[in-house]
Amino acid sequence: MTDPAPFNLHLVSDSSGETVTNIARACLVQYPGTPVTEHSWWLVRTGGQMSRVIEGIRTAPGLVIYTLLNSEVRAQLEKACRDIKVPAVSALDPVMQALGRYFKREAGAEIGRQHIMDEGYFHRIDAMHFTMQHDDGQSMETMIDADIILLGVSRTSKTPTCMYLANRGYKVANIPLVPGLVLPDYIIQATKPLLVGLTREPKSLSDIRQSRLRIMNDTRGESYADVDKVREEVAESRRLFTKHNWPVIDVTRRSIEETAATIIQLYNQRHAPAS
Repeated sequence: MTDPAPFNLHLVSDSSGETVTNIARACLVQYPGTPVTEHSWWLVRTGGQMSRVIEGIRTAPGLVIYTLLNSEVRAQLEKACRDIKVPAVSALDPVMQALGRYFKREAGAEIGRQHIMDEGYFHRIDAMHFTMQHDDGQSMETMIDADIILLGVSRTSKTPTCMYLANRGYKVANIPLVPGLVLPDYIIQATKPLLVGLTREPKSLSDIRQSRLRIMNDTRGESYADVDKVREEVAESRRLFTKHNWPVIDVTRRSIEETAATIIQLYNQRHAPAS
């Protein structure tokens, strides 16, 4: 039995394509096993550029999802989709219309405004620099200036979670917990950063470490990936988190985004004004 032909999905944007891609992929995960070929068309701002997009849609017909603010370019795409007889959906229209009704005003039409280099943009860049400088226990003496400090044994997704949070504008540091490590008092007693413990189910963690060792051709398997030793590490880290009353997140079945969302909720709760 031959595999079904993949469905064509055309993602069209007058900017970087980040918005329409994230929307489409958030929806696609609800259709597991459905073969999809994505066709990405970014920075489409002129009639000539749109003509090339339309030719691509004509060659591989499929659903079109777009974020376009220029009315002429948008009308050109919509007419072509009607002629080709493929569905076309504006990803932002329902939200923009709801906001317009709520605000009682018309939206602007400035392309790529979400990527403008304003104060928020430079704040995120500063956060990224801080996070890279304080990855994996580096620059411990200035770590108390962080918004968030993540602690956990090796392979509990500390670094990717930190980078995700930094991209959201948070200054984040992380400390790997290894047997025998004694945390400095100035970290334990720090009042500015939110300290969060990350943990993972020991068998899952052991499997990840074994895979890591194979990839890196590392020979420290007995001490690093042995499931009993891993279980001891995880238990010790949990005792540390409990002793200092730090919130704990089990990342075993969580994506980086889900872990980060929980951390942001904890951070916001900590800084919420008292009622």
